[in-house]
Amino acid sequence: MQQHSTSVPFEQLFRQISPEEAGDSFNVFTLVGRDFFAVTAGKEEHYNSMVGSGGGLGLLFRKPTTWCIARSDRYTLELLKKEQTYTLTFFPNEQQNRMLFLGSKSGRDSEKMKEVQLTGIQTPAGNMSFAEAKLIIECKLTQITTPNVDDFYSQEDRDNISEANEDEHTERQFVFGEITSVWVKKDE
Repeated sequence: MQQHSTSVPFEQLFRQISPEEAGDSFNVFTLVGRDFFAVTAGKEEHYNSMVGSGGGLGLLFRKPTTWCIARSDRYTLELLKKEQTYTLTFFPNEQQNRMLFLGSKSGRDSEKMKEVQLTGIQTPAGNMSFAEAKLIIECKLTQITTPNVDDFYSQEDRDNISEANEDEHTERQFVFGEITSVWVKKDE
């Protein structure tokens, strides 16, 4: 088991809400545009997180869905493909420095999940997140796609995707997941 896990039952810290309630309670542009979030995949015995930047929430084929961007070489993406489930975890502002540690090194060749000063917690579905979260969105993987520069119409967007994919060994991928559960921190 990885360090920094809590023995407090998940349901004592979080309550479940619908995706619609999350949309009413949180501004998606603030969540994924200004705030950072963690993408976490794996199970309690072995999981990994990366910092998310960019993404969104909405409906895809009439299902509540999230999307985010990941580099193809990320270890979290490897675990996400294996498990086909993951969480998006949003933190209160006072936790951002701790959360940003997740983006400072790879979990493939380090013990960052033991070193991070966040408390791992398992959801009732068995996915991993953090006790310090303000919002947890559990997802079932639907699609991973690699954007093609020719699919973008503005020159600015074409330049952005070209720049993001400059390293020939990595490319940005769009990760889509159906929302299976949404959890918010209980009022303390």
